[in-house]
Amino acid sequence: MNTPFNYKHLYYFWVAAKEGGMSHAAARLDMAVQTISAQVRQLEHDLGHALFKPVGRGLALTEAGEAALQLAEQIFQIGEQLPSAVRDAASQGGLMRLTVGISDGLPKLAVRDLLAPVVAEPGLRLQCQEGEFDDLLADLALHRMDVVLADRPAPANPNLRLYSHALGSWAMGWFAPAALAKAARKNFPHSLSEVPVLLPTSHSTIRLRLDQWFERHGVNPNLAGEFEDSALLTTFAASGMGLLPAPVRMREQIKQSYGLVWVGECDGVEEHFFAIGTARRVQHPLVQRMLTVEVG
Repeated sequence: MNTPFNYKHLYYFWVAAKEGGMSHAAARLDMAVQTISAQVRQLEHDLGHALFKPVGRGLALTEAGEAALQLAEQIFQIGEQLPSAVRDAASQGGLMRLTVGISDGLPKLAVRDLLAPVVAEPGLRLQCQEGEFDDLLADLALHRMDVVLADRPAPANPNLRLYSHALGSWAMGWFAPAALAKAARKNFPHSLSEVPVLLPTSHSTIRLRLDQWFERHGVNPNLAGEFEDSALLTTFAASGMGLLPAPVRMREQIKQSYGLVWVGECDGVEEHFFAIGTARRVQHPLVQRMLTVEVG
């Protein structure tokens, strides 16, 4: 069992580290320098490691101190959110809040299906934030959102302690603007060396699988554009710029919403979906509900 420590002592250490020394921390907190020093020494005793070391006439953080500061930053940033979180909860009565981070490479039609198990919840206030995968994980670790939906699991990082829950996968296929459909279907998939093709950038995990598929079929794609954002990719395809890969199960919706027609299967290529949270056992009831419905 880990030795417990006093969070008040941690707070004094955090202020001293941020202010650059005991005297500056004492001035900020309107306390005696001796009191601050004693509290920090007690924390060092409880943790079993020195957090500061003398440098010239001042102090600098040890390696243990740097690690402690990094986690203290997260702890007290979360603490600063407590008053507003309590105030919001009290003012919303029976509303259920769900804040979802969405990796910008995910197909937007897929996001809609992934959230389908919860959107009908009475009194739901849903907030979706799209962004870069790493930025979303950082916000998740600071508890600024409840879950992140992505096309890959969270990387191993002992400092973040994030947990990835597989939601399933969708087979991919090729869709074309009507004007390009005939040429694309002739001698498919080798036709993709001739007709213009639009692809996600390499920041998306599906891109590697697509590149392997091209290599497997001996296709050198006629690349007309690359897009980080899946909605932008679909918009340009709908404008007639080129073919795009998309989930097969979205075939009818893609035709109805964007006028893109089916060309052929992207055999062996699947888009994978993950819900990433901060705990192995998910507590938020709506996120729990999302995990019980596997897509595919």
